[in-house]
Amino acid sequence: MRLLRFDTPLGPMIAVGDDDFLRGLYFSGQKHQPDFSGLPDGRNCLLLRRVQHQVSEFFNGRRGGFDVPLQAPGTDLQQSVWLALASIPLGETLSYAALAERVGKPRAVRAVAGAVGRNPWTLIRPCHRVIGSGGSLTGFAGGLERKAALLAHESRLAQAHATHLSAAGASTDAGVSHSAEVRPMRAPTRPASSA
Repeated sequence: MRLLRFDTPLGPMIAVGDDDFLRGLYFSGQKHQPDFSGLPDGRNCLLLRRVQHQVSEFFNGRRGGFDVPLQAPGTDLQQSVWLALASIPLGETLSYAALAERVGKPRAVRAVAGAVGRNPWTLIRPCHRVIGSGGSLTGFAGGLERKAALLAHESRLAQAHATHLSAAGASTDAGVSHSAEVRPMRAPTRPASSA
């Protein structure tokens, strides 16, 4: 495995993987992040550079989703939750309780929330789209300030995409407008929220 660090408007990110799979994508300082000490530099890893490029496109408003191969260890529940995160559409949110229903564990909301918090692929498996039942922004291992910024950015992306489709006569083109760039934020001064 190798490691690639790069900057984003919401702070530095760390991509971890090899030539075959992305094993993790984290904001620097994110909770539940594995120990990366001793991993070699990944600047020459094509897959990690592809991840960096796709993240840059996402933040510049030119990409709403990602297409990189993923693999990470996890329990059966974690794997099912991480897969279900991918089904939450851009610009939409889902409550932890609804996510628990979706994975067939309606009585295990806390365990599902714990799996969301340990999602190894921030942005790619959009755990930031999971919110409290009352619509509150709760629990994001990367910090609530980032969660709010990501949801606002994705709302703009979804709106730009809908406008593009409308103007193109409901074309199936998945492009998004360059006007949907994320607004930079300063680094959080408080610890990341739990979950």
